[in-house]
Amino acid sequence: MSRRSLARAPRARRTAAGFTLIEIMVAVAIAFLMATMGYGVIRQAITTRAALKEKQARLLELETTVRVLEQDFVQLTPRPVRQPIGDEPSQPSLQGSAGGTQTSGSVSSLGGGSSASSSSSSGTPPLVALTRAGWANPNGLQRPAEQRVAYFFENGTLRREYWYVLDPTLSSTTAKRDLLTKVKSVTIEYMDLTHAWQPQWPPATVAGALALQINLRIRPIAVRVTIDTEDFGKIVRIFEVAG
Repeated sequence: MSRRSLARAPRARRTAAGFTLIEIMVAVAIAFLMATMGYGVIRQAITTRAALKEKQARLLELETTVRVLEQDFVQLTPRPVRQPIGDEPSQPSLQGSAGGTQTSGSVSSLGGGSSASSSSSSGTPPLVALTRAGWANPNGLQRPAEQRVAYFFENGTLRREYWYVLDPTLSSTTAKRDLLTKVKSVTIEYMDLTHAWQPQWPPATVAGALALQINLRIRPIAVRVTIDTEDFGKIVRIFEVAG
């Protein structure tokens, strides 16, 4: 074997030996660091996306609540309903709770003819009960186009209920729909003919021999709804009542 071949042999052996332990450890550390950084970025993106989706869902919930409230108050019709026992139409077409405000867990009473038909299954009276027109009937059922609706506020949730019949009895059931959660308080006020805001409806200022008949059908000029939420703060909307 020549001298040149002998000189190349150790170099070839060193080349075939591969990476050293230190080089492998450095490469593993770099790979681990990059994987950790990548996982953090992915986790943050997932968390941000989940929070964004939750925020979008809450915003849609709020928009739906305002739209449903507007549809009910705009289509308010002067149609009183009978008490669950008896034939006299003693419940006004619009009946708002005295005090006008409910906080989470509070119970308010309806003035002037509240009844079991205007209470929830837990016995809580509604914030407001009203008769509205324009009840869609795509299936052609034998029922009126008017609908009796009530709004309840219990345990931080604003709920809408409606009766399947216009003049409910004690045995009548309701369809329930939770509109908005995480609510701290709800305030409903009513503008009378003097453009003054009243905390209840019918207004207590109407008195006299014809007060009962007037109160059954009288409607406000507008309704102001204030909803205090945990995440959006106070939301105020004013709905003009037709007629």
